[in-house]
Amino acid sequence: MTPQDLLALAERVLADAAVGESMEVVTSWSRETEVRAYDGEVEHLISSDSAGLGVRILVDGRQGTAWTGGLDEESMRACVADARDNVRFASVDPNAGLAEPDGCEAAKLDLFDSRLADESTESKIALAIELERRVLDGDPRIVGIESADYADSTSAAAIVSTNGIRVCSSETTSYLGAYVLAGDESETTSGFGFSVGRCGHDLSVDVAARDAVERAVAQLGATKVPSRRIPVVFDPYVTSQFIALVAEMLAGDAVIRGRSPFADRVGESVGSSLVTLFDDATNPLAPTASEVDGEGLACRRVPLIESGLLTGFMQNSYSARCAGVTSTGSAQRSSLQSPPSVGPFAVTLAPGGADADSIIASVGEGVLVRELAGLHSGVNTVSGDLSVGIEGLMIRGGELAEPVAEVTIASTIQKMLNNISIIGSDLTYFPWEATGVTVAIDDMALSGT
Repeated sequence: MTPQDLLALAERVLADAAVGESMEVVTSWSRETEVRAYDGEVEHLISSDSAGLGVRILVDGRQGTAWTGGLDEESMRACVADARDNVRFASVDPNAGLAEPDGCEAAKLDLFDSRLADESTESKIALAIELERRVLDGDPRIVGIESADYADSTSAAAIVSTNGIRVCSSETTSYLGAYVLAGDESETTSGFGFSVGRCGHDLSVDVAARDAVERAVAQLGATKVPSRRIPVVFDPYVTSQFIALVAEMLAGDAVIRGRSPFADRVGESVGSSLVTLFDDATNPLAPTASEVDGEGLACRRVPLIESGLLTGFMQNSYSARCAGVTSTGSAQRSSLQSPPSVGPFAVTLAPGGADADSIIASVGEGVLVRELAGLHSGVNTVSGDLSVGIEGLMIRGGELAEPVAEVTIASTIQKMLNNISIIGSDLTYFPWEATGVTVAIDDMALSGT
């Protein structure tokens, strides 16, 4: 279905809004393909379409929601009736309400690649099989492949409301990913690699295979090292996980719930002067870029930390009302089944001027962290305390040395932001809502032997 088709359907449903009701209608459609290769053959192939509609109705501070997986007239009418019925059972919330148009124009982004529709299933299968072959040929120490996958999606959505929201959009995404095993008689290690784009023509089998092999092989022979305080270097993958965690704490709904150590600190220093953090859904290079947020407001660049100073939080319309501010176009919809939450689209730590090799050389003695274990279970989002397992490589004399595993690093999110001493230039995009760069952080506790 086209975005215009979905928009027409949503407007038809909206026309049934009763006097005194505020109504929001969201319609979506997607077509997805998944391929998994094994032993040179197709192990798993799925190609499917899905569609749905979500309705949110508000009356006198009470909110009711409902959704359906069908776009036929009977299903849509029943969905409206269910949402209307659910209003009666809701509690009154003075901040409940729909997004109000704010006059911010949506960026015109080219997120839809028509070439994806012309790519055959056979060509997609070939990419997955070729990825598996390249991984197995990449190094004699590769002993197995957990997965060699191709996936793509074509999606469209529309949002309309009685407040005057009327938007629709479409996008395509494609992905190659490999999870591999390296080993010898005494141990087995794992590694991953991937490539993302808007269609299969954007994907690189070489990059995905090379990265997976290198990460797996590099960890062979990893051991514990003595406990100490030490500088750490995060590679872009780990940095993306770290700043995604920071972004969770800078979401307006986290502040409302008392789940952020940054509440009431706007205008204060919360990081090194090198730290500039922002969310920018309008960056077309980000796989998760978007023209509009989950409530139909224009996405925009949202400053969070500027040269170490906390400038504000991401907000949707509800969290903004609670805080007495305005939405930043940061509403996220994980599904049609629930109201929008708050979150980033492409949170980014502004890159510096150093390459990864020079950062490692500057650190001299430390550890390069390439994998985190137990990130969310090892972080207290109220206090900011962090203690997580890591895998990586020791840095000795400014060069990479032996692999390390079964050790932990510990600090607090606040101290880590303040101790960022170097930020790399190697901005890297991932198939989730955070980018990454190489980052050096001084003085973390390393616990090993």
